[in-house]
Amino acid sequence: MNNGIGTVPGHEYMETNKLKISMICFSLTGLHTAEQLKKGLNEQGYSVTLAKKSKYLEGSIEESVGTWTGSRFPSDDGIIFVGACGIAVRSVAPYVKGKKSDPAVLVIDECGKYVISFLSGHLGGANDLAVKAAQVLHAQPVVTTATDLHHRFAVDVFAKKNHCAIFNMKAAKEVSAALLAGEKVGFYSEFPRKGGLPEGLVECDGSGVPAVFPDEDGNVTDRKAENGRTAGKAEPLPLGIAVTIHSACLPFGSTVQVVPSKVTLGMGCRKGKDAEAVEAAALECLKRADVYREATECLASIDLKKDEKGLLYLAKKWKIPFVTFSAEELRETEGDFTPSAFVSSVTGVDNVCERSAAAGAGQGILIEKKHGAGGVTAALAVRKWEVSFE
Repeated sequence: MNNGIGTVPGHEYMETNKLKISMICFSLTGLHTAEQLKKGLNEQGYSVTLAKKSKYLEGSIEESVGTWTGSRFPSDDGIIFVGACGIAVRSVAPYVKGKKSDPAVLVIDECGKYVISFLSGHLGGANDLAVKAAQVLHAQPVVTTATDLHHRFAVDVFAKKNHCAIFNMKAAKEVSAALLAGEKVGFYSEFPRKGGLPEGLVECDGSGVPAVFPDEDGNVTDRKAENGRTAGKAEPLPLGIAVTIHSACLPFGSTVQVVPSKVTLGMGCRKGKDAEAVEAAALECLKRADVYREATECLASIDLKKDEKGLLYLAKKWKIPFVTFSAEELRETEGDFTPSAFVSSVTGVDNVCERSAAAGAGQGILIEKKHGAGGVTAALAVRKWEVSFE
């Protein structure tokens, strides 16, 4: 197997770029704290750069702290201010957009006693970064998010830890509020689950109806009777979480969709096919299958296409690895594939896109068969995966 773009360890297809952290300090004491933290985080695999802003510190930056912050806010994974909270407030305020895009922001007092998770605690990873920074400095981490304080399940943390996209942040806030209030929240998954559910979550089917429900006397009843019929009546829960790759999967009145990147897009094309046609075919394939683009973990094809510009362009634009397989590897891929005598005569294998999709997904399940138009073919396969809350 050839990895055209990205680092592909085994079959996980996760890129291993170092998290980029920018840090700034404002005094000699703060510099000592910042240098200690930089050393510790670099040893943990972070890529940390340190700036100084003071006339008393050699090499101080000339630009304002606000300008320095603005140039790093869109691209960095984290920004750390070693100084007063007020400096951080004024510096980040013009650039704050939302949970999905804001980087982690920490504030650390210059003596290194307290590490405050200041912005983007969950999705941005500020809470985790604060704990790691505090360990380096032997400091006290300060985390103020309610679900962490009360040890409740947080859907955005779950999504981040499992490398999932998340949709409907309004509903995500409602889920947190409901769990904190002691209310039940529905849970449905298109993928099998390993282990139990966190406190407050109730397993439901694809219609949002709980697997068990209380009867009129308060007794809990299993919805499935021994003969397979539904026992009694139950209504869909008004609020819940769906682990899904499909945009139309909305089991609850208000549904948070957690989308794992477990789908491989297998493609083939004529030599020299333009990038626009390749991307249009990819999008059409996802649309037919009702699969989120964010669910794609990699693009796959035969090694004859490893230098195909249209495929390379798509992988780069979508920020996913491009992996290729030899004809022999594709022939050995198991599954029910659509054969083509012409494709076989050209490539040495009877189908490229379907076999590439299944191979790229680690012998995954084909969920969208070959569709071709304008000299481009595409198919989708999903990797076997289990939901786990451990």
